Amino acid sequence: MTVHVAVLDPLPMYQQGVTATLSAIGHIVETPEDPLAWVRRSPGAVLLLTLVAHGDWELLFRLRDETSPHAVIAVVEDDIVVLGVRAVRAGARSVIPRCVTNETLRRTIEATLDGQAVLPAGVAAALASGEEHSLPPAERLEWLRQLAEGATVAQLAQRAGYSERAMFRLLQALYQEIGVRTRLEAIMQARDRGWLP
Repeated sequence: MTVHVAVLDPLPMYQQGVTATLSAIGHIVETPEDPLAWVRRSPGAVLLLTLVAHGDWELLFRLRDETSPHAVIAVVEDDIVVLGVRAVRAGARSVIPRCVTNETLRRTIEATLDGQAVLPAGVAAALASGEEHSLPPAERLEWLRQLAEGATVAQLAQRAGYSERAMFRLLQALYQEIGVRTRLEAIMQARDRGWLP
């Protein structure tokens, strides 16, 4: 069965390798500049979306809201359980690590097209148990992202609508929850766990 597949990855070599693999088995593979417009023109298509940067996650959320039928296979590189759970909750139908074999990629696309979800066992277990692997709620992840980008506690407080003192206490509670003491440790921990791009 021939299917339209979009490959969205920041590395051209990865895109070319996946394109060659999928084209060899008869799929029509593209790397669209505007994935949302592409989805609208290609109903029933599959998108292989590598989730590396903040913008990739935003695209996944936007794809979830599209009405034309399509399936997103999230491709993740680090901390596959945490990122895999996050990707499914954000709208991905299947999740694969970036280092899969050609055969696994082919089988994942076929199963996803058949309406199945393909997930690593750890992702499925975490979803079934409801375990979040200590993933902070979205608002607190946004705080960590802004801190990583250089925002001050005062700026964060103003944006979030808290006093500076209240924001400081909220951040201290967040640091304690994730097992760190300082802002720098929190940012490093969040990056290590795959919570930040």
